[in-house]
Amino acid sequence: MHVHTLHSGDNDAMPEEMVEEAIVRGLHGMAFTEHYTYKASDYFEALREKYSSRIKLFRGVEITAAEGHLLVFGLNTDRLSLSGSTASDILRAATEHGGVVIPSHPYRRGSSLGELVRSLGGFTALEGYNGCNLHSMNMMAIDAASSLGLPYTGGSDAHNPSEVGSCYTEFDTEVNEDNFIEALREGLYRGHDTRKISRLSFPIT
Repeated sequence: MHVHTLHSGDNDAMPEEMVEEAIVRGLHGMAFTEHYTYKASDYFEALREKYSSRIKLFRGVEITAAEGHLLVFGLNTDRLSLSGSTASDILRAATEHGGVVIPSHPYRRGSSLGELVRSLGGFTALEGYNGCNLHSMNMMAIDAASSLGLPYTGGSDAHNPSEVGSCYTEFDTEVNEDNFIEALREGLYRGHDTRKISRLSFPIT
């Protein structure tokens, strides 16, 4: 649910090697969420076709709102010029255009919404387990999700293949391209940290 490649501008990982690693680790799916722009993952369609029989691939974006980072799925944020917009503006656009918004690493200092997640309405979920976070930060996010009655996801926030799948989201039903956004809205999933839980069932990193 949260993977970066060299197209995010802060690592040198090739998209295909991230996919191959996810397959090796037995993951059911993976979502590319490049930084800043939806266009950064234009490679996605070719990879989805190539690996369609081996793994489900999804596409989103980790956009930088004025207050912090947000994972957005089901919406081409470039067409609406949303980078740098407020979280409220991005939430409004997602509602109007059929997308969903999940605050990424909500309690990481310097790039996150923090306690704003408790006062801004409209989030589909919170990212509970983030593979680049301290455990205490993840626990704060999970506590906030519980207080708000929201589900929480898990995402590796991988920037190299070795990090793929460190945290993942376990869905109760199989997820595919057609039902991905609706499955996120339904909330029948939970995040996991692989350092504590090894069981995989429809996992998506």
